[in-house]
Amino acid sequence: MDTSLMLEKPAAGDKTQGTGTSIFSKDGAVGKMFNADGPIGGTAQSIGGPFDKQGSVGQHFNADGKIGGMIQENLANKKA
Repeated sequence: MDTSLMLEKPAAGDKTQGTGTSIFSKDGAVGKMFNADGPIGGTAQSIGGPFDKQGSVGQHFNADGKIGGMIQENLANKKA
């Protein structure tokens, strides 16, 4: 049986089209929403306090924070 024609399903977060930025990257379609000037991050900035980009909660959503860093490492930087 010729297995060269069998297609494998890409893993979640794998880039399957294009040559640009992953959607999960800090500059991608989803990732940039969480930046301080994006719609989600901007809302957190306007609330301020712990949700500010340097607050006790918000700091974890930065690209180098615990949550944002995990996304950058595991989803945004995957090679197609």
